[in-house]
Amino acid sequence: MASCGLNGRNPTVGLTAMIQLKAPWNERNGRFSPLKAAVFAGLFVPAGWIAYLAATGALEPKVVTEMIHRTGQWAVRFLTLTLLVTPLMRAARYPKLVALRRMVGVAAFAYACAHLTLYMADQHFHLAHVASEIALRFYLTIGFTAWLGLAALAATSTDAMIRQLGPRWRTLHSLVYAIAALALLHFMIQAKADVSEPVMMTGFFLILMLFRVFVRRRLPAVWAALASALLSPPLTALIEAIWYAFARHVPFWEVIDANFDPDMAFRPSAYVAAAGAAFLIVALLRRAPATCPSGALAPRPQPTGGS
Repeated sequence: MASCGLNGRNPTVGLTAMIQLKAPWNERNGRFSPLKAAVFAGLFVPAGWIAYLAATGALEPKVVTEMIHRTGQWAVRFLTLTLLVTPLMRAARYPKLVALRRMVGVAAFAYACAHLTLYMADQHFHLAHVASEIALRFYLTIGFTAWLGLAALAATSTDAMIRQLGPRWRTLHSLVYAIAALALLHFMIQAKADVSEPVMMTGFFLILMLFRVFVRRRLPAVWAALASALLSPPLTALIEAIWYAFARHVPFWEVIDANFDPDMAFRPSAYVAAAGAAFLIVALLRRAPATCPSGALAPRPQPTGGS
């Protein structure tokens, strides 16, 4: 016969129930969520793919270096997705999306940890040398600063920490925007010759940040999405042109012209324009004529994403 606790309940049953309630694929009430389960499973796909490529020799000759780059790329991608949750929730009027923010944010930190660990492995775990490299190389300094910021957000991403920190929790987690900016700058500097993806990711970041600014100025979500979609592509082209002019000495206007020449391959600004258009379409399709009840689009704070 199973032993019972002082309250007459089986502690094993209680522990099982608690684990089921806290499982990342369940809602707060313990019900299974297909959406959360699909996202949770999807977060492991990039890691599995990187491991498969490494095991099959597809990352030769510099396996560890390629793994460092790929884990870093996915850390930035997941961090950007974390920032997407709140704007998409407001544009699509789908509050349940907020439940995904903590999960994706913690995944971004996990990939950042893998990125840093692989870098230390590439340096044969000579920690003194690693520390000196981080201190002396600017792009490593800002990358490590971003990692420290993510570590702080991940460490305070539990319900218990939200309750303990109170209003200070929101202040702390608003640092995610600065952390994302540092991560994107780190990404751009280490990309060296081809900064297409870092510039594109920066353009996506601009869409999200501009949308937040316009919403805070009490612009309706549809108009905020429209303004963000219109402003982000030219700003992305400007960032790309300035970067190549200063870092690679490519003529500024040559890069600007390439962004508007239909005979040229798509530049990052084109993908940013497509993303902005998609975001606007979501806002238009989900536009509700009736006003929402007070607080309907203001769910309880969730970690690692900011508001």
